[in-house]
Amino acid sequence: MKRLRKIAKSQGETVEIREGGSHTVVKIGSRQTTVPRHNEVNEITAKAIIKHMEASE
Repeated sequence: MKRLRKIAKSQGETVEIREGGSHTVVKIGSRQTTVPRHNEVNEITAKAIIKHMEASE
C-alpha cells in the first residue's frame, strides 16, 4: 500500500481505497486493481500489481 501511494504521488494522482470482502480495491487515476488482504502478499503478485499501476495510460 505504501508503494501504491508513492506511485500515485509521483503521477500527481490521488489514491482511492475501498474495502471489499477479502480484498482491498485501489484506484489511482483511471487504473484500478485489487490487493489481497493478507499479512504478506506473494512477491509475484505484488510485482504484478505495481507494474499494472505504474503503467502509462
